Amino acid sequence: MRQVVLSLLFWLGLTAFGYAQPTNGADIPPAKMTRKERRALEKEQRELDKKVADARAKRAAAPPLSEREREHTEALFVEGVKHVLLEDYTKALEQLQRAYALNPDNAAVNYKIAEANLLSGNLRDATNYANAAIRLDAKNAYYYLLLADIQVRQKQYDGAAKTYASLIKQVPNSGSYLFNLADLYLAQNKLPEALSTLELAEKEFGQVDEVSFKKQQIYLKQNKLDLALAEGEKLIRANPNESRYVLAQAEMYASNNRLADAARVAEQALRADPENPQAHMILAEVYRQQNQPDQAAEQLKLAFASPALDIDERVRILVSYIKQLPNPKESVNQLARDLAAATIRTYPKEAKSYAVAGDIQTLTDRKKDARDTYLKALRYDNSQFKIWQQVVWIDAELNQTDSLLVHTDRALELFPNQASLWFYNGVAHLLKKQPQKGVKALEHGRKLAVTSPELLGQFDAQLGDAYHEMKDYIKSDAAYEAALVSDPNNVQVLNNYSYFLSLRGEKLEKAKQMSGKVVKQFPDNDTYLDTYAWVLYKMKDYAGAKAALEKALQTTKDAAVIEHYGDVLYQLGEKDKAVAEWQRARKAGVASNLLERKLKDRKLYE
Repeated sequence: MRQVVLSLLFWLGLTAFGYAQPTNGADIPPAKMTRKERRALEKEQRELDKKVADARAKRAAAPPLSEREREHTEALFVEGVKHVLLEDYTKALEQLQRAYALNPDNAAVNYKIAEANLLSGNLRDATNYANAAIRLDAKNAYYYLLLADIQVRQKQYDGAAKTYASLIKQVPNSGSYLFNLADLYLAQNKLPEALSTLELAEKEFGQVDEVSFKKQQIYLKQNKLDLALAEGEKLIRANPNESRYVLAQAEMYASNNRLADAARVAEQALRADPENPQAHMILAEVYRQQNQPDQAAEQLKLAFASPALDIDERVRILVSYIKQLPNPKESVNQLARDLAAATIRTYPKEAKSYAVAGDIQTLTDRKKDARDTYLKALRYDNSQFKIWQQVVWIDAELNQTDSLLVHTDRALELFPNQASLWFYNGVAHLLKKQPQKGVKALEHGRKLAVTSPELLGQFDAQLGDAYHEMKDYIKSDAAYEAALVSDPNNVQVLNNYSYFLSLRGEKLEKAKQMSGKVVKQFPDNDTYLDTYAWVLYKMKDYAGAKAALEKALQTTKDAAVIEHYGDVLYQLGEKDKAVAEWQRARKAGVASNLLERKLKDRKLYE
C-alpha cells in the first residue's frame, strides 16, 4: 500500500518534501516587524509548540501506529495535497490537520499545512508550521525556502535573511542560495552584508558574471569607483565578446570623465561589432565632452545608420535635441534633421519616426515640411490628437485656409469633443467667407470650452467677427462683451469691436475708449492707429484723426489708411490734398468701393 501512495504523489508532481522555486522579495521595500507583531508571533509559536507537545505526548502514550493507521495517514496527506493543487485550501487543511493529529512529528505534513496556510493568506499559522517542519527535518532546503517566502511576504526581512543563512549552514550543497541571500540584502540596501555574501559565493563557485556584476553595482552605490571599474574589467576579461559588459564599462568611464578609457573600451566593442550603435553613441558622448562637435556628430550618424538602434532609443536622443532647438548654430539644427531623416529611413512605417521629425522641422522653421511630415505620421497612426493639433496650427500659421478646413474636418471625425478643432474649423469657414458655417462650428465648440476661460474668450472674439459679418450686430456686440469679460485687454477684440462700432456710428465714446487703450499700448501700430483715427473721424474730431493717421502713414502704405487720410483732409477743407491722397490710395492697392466716385467727382462719399 505504501508503494501505491508514493506513486500517487509522483503522479501529482510532488513529493512530501517538494516546494516551489525560492523568492527573494527584491521588489518589496524593507520594513521591520513591530514589537506587538513579534509578541503575537511568539504567542502563536508557543501555542503551536504546546499543541505539538500535547499531540506528541498523546501519541507517545498511545500504541505505535498500525499499518492501517499509517496507510490512513498517508491517504489523508495525499488527499490534502490534491486539494492544495485544486486551490481548495479549506478542504486541504481539513485533510492535512487530520493527518497531523495522527502523526504530528511528520515534517512533510507540517510543511504542507504551512504551504496551504500561506496560499490561503494565513501567514501566522504558515510561519508556525514551517518552523515546525524545519525543527523536525533541518536538512530539507525547501522547508527553509517556504519559511523565507512567508517571512518576506510579512516584510520580516531580517528573519528571512537568518532563514537563508540557516539553510546554507544546515543543508549540504546549498551554496547556490547565497545568491538569494545577497538579493535579499540588496533589497534592504544592506550593501556590506550583500557584498560579503557575494564574496562567499565567489569563493565557492569561482568567478561568476552575476556575482561580478552585482558587486560592481554595490561598489557604485558605495562611491567606490575604482573597485567598480575593476569588477568591470574582470567581466570584460572573462567575456571579451560580451558587448553588454564592454559597453557598460565604457559608459561608466564616460560618466565619470574617464574619457580616454571610455573611448578605448568603446573602440574595443566596435572591433568586435563595427556597427554597434551603443558604442558609437558612447564615442559621440566622449567627443561631445571633449568639445569636438563634428566628430560627435559623425558618431551619432553612424549610430543612427544602424538598424540595431531601436526606435525608442532614437526618439529619446532626438527629444534631447528638440530641447536645444532652435539652436543658434545651424549645424545643430541640421544634425537633428539628419538624425530624424535616418530614423525615417530605418523605420519608414512607424508613426513615431515622422512625429519626432515633424517636431524638429517645426522648431527649425521648416513648417511646411513639418506639416507634410506630420501628415505621414497620421497615415500610420491617426489616433494621436497632438499630431492633428500640430497640423492644424501650421495650417493656420501658414494661412492655408483650404488645408485648414480639410484637416479640421478630418480631425473632428476622430475627435469630435476637442474644442480647439471646432475653433479652427470655424475660423477656416470665416476665412472662406462662409460665416453661417463658421458660426455653427464656433457655437458648438464654445460649449466644449466652458472650462477654459482663455479658449472661451477666443471663441467669443471670433463669434463677434462672424456675427458682424452676418450683420447680426446684437449678437456680435454680445460676443465681444463676453470676450472682454474673459480678457479685458484682448487687443484683437478691442480693436475690432471699436472699429465696427465706428462703422455703424454707435457707442462712439465706448469705441474711443477701447481703441485708445490699444493705441496707448501699441503707439506705432498703423492698423490700430487707423482704427483710432476712424473712431475720431466718426466723432467729427478731424484734427485728432489727422494726427493719428499721419503717424500711421509713417510706417504703412496700406491703401485703406491712405484713403482715410484723404477723407479727413477733405473734412478739414483741404480738398486738393484730399484728392491727391485718394489718387495715391488708388495706386497703393485695393481701397473702398467708393474711391472711384470720390476721384471722379472730387467729392467725399461715405
